[in-house]
This record gives sequence, structure tokens and C-alpha cells, in this order.
Amino acid sequence: MSVTLPPPLIADNDDDAVALLRQYYGNTYLDAGCYTGAYFDSWAPQNREADSNRFTADDLVAITFLSVDVKAPAARELLVTRADRFAELLESVGPDRDLVDEEDGLTPDDPLWLLEMELRSIRDIHLTKATKLMARKRPRLVPIYDTVVTRVLNTVKVHRDPIREALRADGGALDERLRSIRTKAGLPDEVSALRVLDVVSWMYGKSA
Repeated sequence: MSVTLPPPLIADNDDDAVALLRQYYGNTYLDAGCYTGAYFDSWAPQNREADSNRFTADDLVAITFLSVDVKAPAARELLVTRADRFAELLESVGPDRDLVDEEDGLTPDDPLWLLEMELRSIRDIHLTKATKLMARKRPRLVPIYDTVVTRVLNTVKVHRDPIREALRADGGALDERLRSIRTKAGLPDEVSALRVLDVVSWMYGKSA
């Protein structure tokens, strides 16, 4: 299954993609006109690196900016009951890294796959919430599964690996373009290439 890129990402220039990013993040980063989702990338940065292998209350707040929340019983599973298990899985995933550099697709014994399955075994945490939580911990590695984005990209059935393959195609051309678009939009490196793809696709899909 291949990714279908939205028109702003296959146009001859980056103007439309940059405009969509600026609409989402503000003409200057996180200005008063930005979407609330813009805060997902930067929420509580002082704790993010220190807690990279453990889900925290800040992570539960961060995903609310993407219009989902975790109910109290699920929060207890994440932060208390199964906290050590999730810490073990996150440590097994390893540090954050760029999806474009991943040579292999997911397999049933991949730590990332096991982490997703463990999250989804919690009542109230479906695929979208699971990937938003995972993207909070590994923003450069995990693309968010969203109904609008998957419709635009044609990745409803399989999302992560088709995106990985698209990023790696043609010597990483798409990955390089996403980073260039990020720079032109005046966004910091904390906004990953995956988030640029996510936001441009979501903004285009919401208005299409």
C-alpha cells in the first residue's frame, strides 16, 4: 500500500504547505491565532526528556490539545497500575529517532508494536489515542493515526509502514521536503517531519 500525498506536498512549490502550517501554528510560532493542537509539540518541555521512558500526567494533558482525553481508570493504568510495564516497553523501543532511518517494517515482536498493543489493551484507549500517546514520547518515530489524515494519505488500513516507505523513497526526498517546509514556516526542530506531514494532511483534509 502506497501513500497518496495531498496536493500541497506534490505541488511545484511549497507555498500552500507553508501556509497551512502557519495557519495551524500561527504566523509566528504559537501566536494567539494558532490551533490548540500546536501545543502538543511543546507542552512541558522541561519534563519531556527526563521522562522519555515513562508516561506522565503531562502526556495526558498534551493529548488533550489533539482533541482526545484519557478517562480516570485508563489514566490509573498508564500512570500507576501498569506504569512499570510501559516504562519497560518504552525503554525497549529505544530513544527517539527519525522514521526515515528505519530500514525495516514493524513485526509482531517489535517493541513499538508491543507498546501499541499494550496501550490498546486498556479500555478507552483506541488506536488514535495510542498513537498520540506514543507520538508524545517518540515524536520523530511514530506517526499519529487520525481519521482525516489516514483518509487523505490513503493509509486507513496500514499507516506507519507506508509512511516510512514514502519517507525513504527517492533517497529520502519527502523527508527532506518536509524539513524544508518546516524551516520556511519558521517552526523549530521540536516539530518533527512527521508532524509536518500530519498537520499539512489534516489541514488539507479538513478543508477539502
